[in-house]
Amino acid sequence: MKTAITEMFGIEHPIIQGGMHFVGFAELAAAVSNAGGLGLITGLTQRTPADLANEIAKCRDMTDKPFGVNLTFLPAMVSPDYPGYVKAIIEGGVKAVETAGRNPQQVLPHLKEAGIKVIHKCTSVRHALKAQSIGCDAVSVDGFECGGHPGEDDVPNMILLPRAADELDIPFVSSGGQADGRSLVASLAMGADGMNMGTRFIATQEAPVHQNVKEAIVNASELDTRLVMRSLRNTERVLTNGAVERLIIKEKELGDKLKFEDIIEEVAGVYPRIMLEGDMDAGAWSCGMVAGLINDIPTCKELIDRIMAEADEIINQRLAHFQGHAVSA
Repeated sequence: MKTAITEMFGIEHPIIQGGMHFVGFAELAAAVSNAGGLGLITGLTQRTPADLANEIAKCRDMTDKPFGVNLTFLPAMVSPDYPGYVKAIIEGGVKAVETAGRNPQQVLPHLKEAGIKVIHKCTSVRHALKAQSIGCDAVSVDGFECGGHPGEDDVPNMILLPRAADELDIPFVSSGGQADGRSLVASLAMGADGMNMGTRFIATQEAPVHQNVKEAIVNASELDTRLVMRSLRNTERVLTNGAVERLIIKEKELGDKLKFEDIIEEVAGVYPRIMLEGDMDAGAWSCGMVAGLINDIPTCKELIDRIMAEADEIINQRLAHFQGHAVSA
């Protein structure tokens, strides 16, 4: 399947693996890219630019296909060494970068000069238009269903994707709630040129996370995520567990008086314990409502091949069946 996204990134299938903290290591990025999608290393999971350079080199040893790096711009007391990370990306020969969080304008000139294609993750049409105006090559339009940070507008993809198609001139992919061939065809129908999957790729054999994490996603339904940190305007969709329910009680009790310090135990520095050690009650971790559509743990190749076969069947059989049939009132 050829779309503007497959052409832009030089990939076989219009499927991108989203950047995920303590998930997007070389092993997963390479597996996705080897299966014909675009795998992404999560830049800030690597503690230093030197660590990122090593991870890029490791990924290059595992695949000769295109892969990228996610670089998320976060508000922080001590800012990460973004110039160092950008230098590692450029010197590593990476040709695709997914930016997220705050406006990536500060790094765009360096990336563009190096011939790198930039896709920015946005949770609203206005942010997507801003990304377009500053020179991003594409955007990932992230609906309210998504795991992680859905923004504060609460607009789901059935509305957000067609709105993006109405307004944007650059290509975009759907993000949030994407799991299978149905997701891909629906996204294409609403104007997207592909899809970005996060949670679905955690539940794959190559994802370098603890088996407990994968099984938690498989066992979860679409009703098992929670929105936390709303009063801090840093809303995050996470999978429920004991720590998350404690966090929600604190939020209810403290209301508008809630400060980040009040919930630091549930949200700060918990990812290594969850993703690497499998301590499923250590704290809050990002997970999308799409968990309700995830029922197995395939290889990345099995997953992507299945998605593309299902998409082909829907387009060429199910939808083709309706052609020529009169629709009566």
